[in-house]
Amino acid sequence: MSTVTAGIQRAPLGKRLLANPVVRILLAVAASIGTMALLLMLSEIVPRPMRVAWPTLLAAAGCMAGYHFYVRKVEKRAPAEASGPGVLRELGAGFGIGAALAIGVAGVLLLCGALQVQGVGDWRAIFKPLPEQVMVATFEELVFRAILFRIVEQRWGLRIAVVSNVLLFALAHLPNEHISVVAILATAAAGAGLLGVYLLTRRVWIAMGMHFAWNYLFDALMSVPVSGHAARGWIQVAPAGPEWLSGGAYGVEGSVVTLLAWSAAALVLFRVAGQRPGNVLAH
Repeated sequence: MSTVTAGIQRAPLGKRLLANPVVRILLAVAASIGTMALLLMLSEIVPRPMRVAWPTLLAAAGCMAGYHFYVRKVEKRAPAEASGPGVLRELGAGFGIGAALAIGVAGVLLLCGALQVQGVGDWRAIFKPLPEQVMVATFEELVFRAILFRIVEQRWGLRIAVVSNVLLFALAHLPNEHISVVAILATAAAGAGLLGVYLLTRRVWIAMGMHFAWNYLFDALMSVPVSGHAARGWIQVAPAGPEWLSGGAYGVEGSVVTLLAWSAAALVLFRVAGQRPGNVLAH
């Protein structure tokens, strides 16, 4: 028996399990999403009139804390991809990029007549979706980029991690109402764009800011459905014309304009990221 084989056999079962990428993914998801879900359930104890905004914000913070706990206890390291200096600056940069994409797509659709402004509601409506969109951007970027992409890349390499991550991000949206072929492709393109910006920094913050800005501006400001979910915003905007252009009831993420915009962003981001050491997609 070789010394290598003997060393593997002598390794404790727990250590071998923690070396398994699937086990690590499951533990990381359980720590982050499990903490988020637990805090949301516990908040139900509080009377409904007192559950304004803070439960979802607390759940987002719990999701991040759960991920930090997993990394420190299981991977035995500091979670540099989800901590460290420059967080606010990176979030702000991501918000700016996401806002530019959202405003650009909305502008094109308004000029084409695919979106029509029908009125203005109470301006305070812009605050209602904010906590939920913070939570969505937090847990989706942690799960898809910091957990799934990072761990798959470590075990199976960059290219498999990229392809699987984009596909899983699109597949995760299949249960949403009013999904279409264009919406699936646009969601995949958005996933590629968010992954591309993660590859630039190997941190979640810019991608998180982009994700939040896109969802929040359409939901809270323009009152346009986001991934099939009804919007609750300030400016009342309705789709018009063919569904492939307006996105229909699914929202602008079902529009070919969104598909083109996010595809272009992803191509640029992957080209720039491919020039960084360790990112070999462009070679």
